[in-house]
Amino acid sequence: MRNFSQLAFLLILAASTGLARPAEVIDRIVVTVNGHVILQSDWDDAVRLEALAEGRALNQITDQDRSRALDRLIDQELVREQGQGAEAPQPPAAELQQRIKDIQKQQGANNPSEWQSALNRYALDEKQVESWLIRDLSILHQVEARLRPAVQVTPQNVEAYYRDTFLPQLRKTGSQEVPLAQVSAQIREILTQQKVNELFTSWLQSLREESNINLPTSSVTPTSPSGGQAP
Repeated sequence: MRNFSQLAFLLILAASTGLARPAEVIDRIVVTVNGHVILQSDWDDAVRLEALAEGRALNQITDQDRSRALDRLIDQELVREQGQGAEAPQPPAAELQQRIKDIQKQQGANNPSEWQSALNRYALDEKQVESWLIRDLSILHQVEARLRPAVQVTPQNVEAYYRDTFLPQLRKTGSQEVPLAQVSAQIREILTQQKVNELFTSWLQSLREESNINLPTSSVTPTSPSGGQAP
């Protein structure tokens, strides 16, 4: 009886001091990137945020989706490291607000109450969404500033895209043909973005090859948005 009383006392003491919290999930390291730690909570947040932005229900998220989210976290950290020592480009407020409006539209949130309900479904708050978008847009601007100057699009490139891609697409949809001069700037931007994406893919591959990306020896298993293990 005395042992039972001592055990009960210890459990009460532990609970009152925060030592015994069986419902609390201890955060863990899922990967380190050149010594920078990415936690399970970082990963879980990224999965929920991406699902919110894409308008996908959490129960539709697959393990493949979670793996891609983790890959993006790794890539973002690699890019962030390349900008160390320089002031991170802050996205214009109008651009940030437009991205938020796009997500609200994706969620069918037409008023503050509906927007809050959408955030609640994903266990998120508006501050998390804004912080995520600011980080995402800052990285995008960093990549653009680094890679866009290296891109060259010639008039011949524009003409070839107009002839081989743009006009066939118009004809396929039955739309009226548009003269090259009217769409050349649009085509130039399309080709520029394509080349930036190609350079970005190659750059990321080089960064990964040169970096120390370490997953703990235990298997990395993403948690479900509700906190349990993913199926």
